Amino acid sequence: MTDAATPSRRATALLAGLFLITAAIAAAAWHTGAASALEAVAFVTGVFCVWLVTRQNIWNFPLGLITVGIYAFIFYDSRLFATAGLQLIFFVMNLIGWYLWLYGGENRSELKVRLAPRLEWALTALGIAGATALLYRFLDEAGGATKFWDALVTSISLAAQWAQSRKVLICWWLWIAADILYIPVCLYNGLYLTALLYGVFLVLAVMGLLEWRKAVKA
Repeated sequence: MTDAATPSRRATALLAGLFLITAAIAAAAWHTGAASALEAVAFVTGVFCVWLVTRQNIWNFPLGLITVGIYAFIFYDSRLFATAGLQLIFFVMNLIGWYLWLYGGENRSELKVRLAPRLEWALTALGIAGATALLYRFLDEAGGATKFWDALVTSISLAAQWAQSRKVLICWWLWIAADILYIPVCLYNGLYLTALLYGVFLVLAVMGLLEWRKAVKA
């Protein structure tokens, strides 16, 4: 066995372990009534979707479409209207990202990871602030739960997904911020398995940041 094959073996072993742990947690949560069957399925597909994103694997998009479709229903049922609507936008962004990852590079080549210039950071921050204010007003009228936090994490997640669709490294910093905020929001609304999922997402986001940094330097 060559040394070059070692990283591949480690990745395969990590993926197998991740699958077993994720499936066991989802099954236990569903069996004990801590989560619905739909939430358990979304937990599994969500973990593997983000794992594939960290590896820059194009198959993250089909799993992403399944995951956001399920969560649109789950969050709507929990009266997290902005986050539910966000899943529908994610669905469209996944389709756009799928195309861009394949053909968004030079001469319709595969897209490469890039850094965000300072102007893009500034525009992203302004966009998040503006979107949060608009969403808060909408949620205040609609009577959504945890209105401000729902609006804030929705806005951050939108910015993160758009950056991810274009393979901009800033996406992982945004996902880290969103995941940190989503955990208490989900706990407050009784979505315990989903709160755990965002904890896993947080770990994977840090891994993704490190992996994509390597890709930028390569």
